[in-house]
Amino acid sequence: MRNFEKPTRSIAVSRHAMAATSHPAATLTALQVMEAGGNAMDAAIAASAVQCAVEPGSTGIGGDCFALFAPEGSDRVGAYNGSGRTPAALTPGWFAERGLTEVPRTSPGAVTIPGAIDAWLQLHADHGRLPFADVIAPAIRLAEEGYAITPRVHRDWRLEETLLAADPTAARIFLPAGRAPKVGEVHRQPELAETLRGIVARGRDGFYTGPVAEDMVSYLRSLGGVHTLEDFASARGDYVTPVTTDFRGYTVHECPPNGQGIIALLILNILSRFKAEGDPQSPDRLHIEIEATRLAYAARDARLADPDKADVPVAELLSGDLADRLAGMIDLGRALTDLPPFEMPLHRDTVYISVVDRDRNAVSFINSVFDSFGSGLVAPRSGVVLHNRGQSFSLEPGHPNCVAPSKRPLHTIIPGMVTRGGRVEMPFGVMGGYYQAMGHAHLISKVFDYGMDLQEAIDLPRLIPKPDGTRVEAEHTLPAATAAELQRRGFILVPAEDPIGGAQAIRIDWENGTLTGGSEPRKDGVALGL
Repeated sequence: MRNFEKPTRSIAVSRHAMAATSHPAATLTALQVMEAGGNAMDAAIAASAVQCAVEPGSTGIGGDCFALFAPEGSDRVGAYNGSGRTPAALTPGWFAERGLTEVPRTSPGAVTIPGAIDAWLQLHADHGRLPFADVIAPAIRLAEEGYAITPRVHRDWRLEETLLAADPTAARIFLPAGRAPKVGEVHRQPELAETLRGIVARGRDGFYTGPVAEDMVSYLRSLGGVHTLEDFASARGDYVTPVTTDFRGYTVHECPPNGQGIIALLILNILSRFKAEGDPQSPDRLHIEIEATRLAYAARDARLADPDKADVPVAELLSGDLADRLAGMIDLGRALTDLPPFEMPLHRDTVYISVVDRDRNAVSFINSVFDSFGSGLVAPRSGVVLHNRGQSFSLEPGHPNCVAPSKRPLHTIIPGMVTRGGRVEMPFGVMGGYYQAMGHAHLISKVFDYGMDLQEAIDLPRLIPKPDGTRVEAEHTLPAATAAELQRRGFILVPAEDPIGGAQAIRIDWENGTLTGGSEPRKDGVALGL
């Protein structure tokens, strides 16, 4: 239960339905959709579309999407992988010819075929209830009529002014006064509204063929890209089987590779080898979480890739033997110094949506353009912000995640779901690029190991190991005594440059027939219920 002596807001509590997102307009839209007769999938898609308008730095229709869903309160969790592939003509040689040893953010080589619209349409067709036009209408209205800029959106937008100024269309749309819009100013995206109308009218063909696809392809090719209309026309996501692990009597579900959800499960497997006791912010507990993350991330960067193009050892990564071996390497007296460094860059710009409806359909939904405003490249007629997900590829020959034709990159965005006793228990997610796997494990442990409510667990100080040795980025709210002891053990704590991650979650109380929800205080959002 919440300790009212600590500075945290209350959890949201309701009976019938709930939504938790990182933007008030998205949460309100989700509730309105459910009040109008829509279900949790309708609400999640509607909220995501709204966030593509009101949080254009964090997400967009030019990005990717993953979802987990549990129908009617059951533990029959399904998953959809809406991540896009590289163009069929993209090879390591394209980068070598340009003298590149890594994928540049603003290069057309960073732009994989966006998968979000495919995911929305497929998930709505199979699991939605309202007409798609009704689901997308709030986003169209906000994009066309305008939306007020919120504080966290402004902060992230302002940091990307130089990026946006370098692309003529990005500058025109997103720097209308030569700068990022300020808090309380109204911003509009008429091109996005028109593109969404075309998707409503023509379905997939409103995005993956015809004028919108031609706009994206011609612009990318003008910059040296090798994208083709066929790459877009053939783009398809996949229903996939979730990967799972048991943790303290609960089953935690994640999307399988190419996403890093399996690494969240590996961290949980390592944590399950340790008894949870005392203060959840104690040096011992955070020491264990840091080292479990460093060990799991080293495994991720060595082995995780698109399973259609590389051998990904799923069973090995989830095995008890691996968890035992990695847990046995953790020494509470000192930080490990012989770990291979992990290589993923830290990206924090994603939106995560959690929804539960009256029938206890539960949806865990995540949509992203990767970096803030993605690649910074914007298609000139359609206004589509193109993501930079291709930056997650390696250019090392022979690496499982090396770039290749029609290949999906290692993906950071991961929705989560918890079940127990034949019922869904909790859709949850944590934004924050490569932090997300650690964030999932941290949140789950705090709720099920320490009995915290969702808002308490979300509000806790966060830290994340940097991809170089023993440096750990820590938020300023980390207790000073804990920080000092971690440094004595050999960790090098550095102040977090930005808020670390962002979370939403909804828990179902089957005994009382109620819902509780938490939302990220580091962002602008809120959890609300009916």
